[in-house]
Amino acid sequence: MLFRVDHSLPLTLGDQIAANVRGAIADGSVRTGERLPSARDVAESLGINMHTVLRGYQRLREEGLIELRRGRGAVVAGGPSSGRALLAVQAHRLVADARALGLSNDEVLALVRRCLADGV
Repeated sequence: MLFRVDHSLPLTLGDQIAANVRGAIADGSVRTGERLPSARDVAESLGINMHTVLRGYQRLREEGLIELRRGRGAVVAGGPSSGRALLAVQAHRLVADARALGLSNDEVLALVRRCLADGV
């Protein structure tokens, strides 16, 4: 799996690591049960701190996309993880687009609520 980070982006490096994995799950390049590279290996290849990678992996665990297993590392979670990953990618894009347009959190939430009410 290829990881890329861009130090010039306003997104934290840990969030960029998480986005890399979300995208890979969403496009099927990593599958349920597949092990992710160790945080140490990712950190060394990108020239960043291992704890930064672990923060990205932790975020993915909180989202239910990966499992962190002591001694076995990070593994893509079973179940509907690819669908969840795709939704997470789309949600992150929505938020990024909203930020670019200058929308507040309340405005974004109101937009999503209208879509839900409309049955979209």
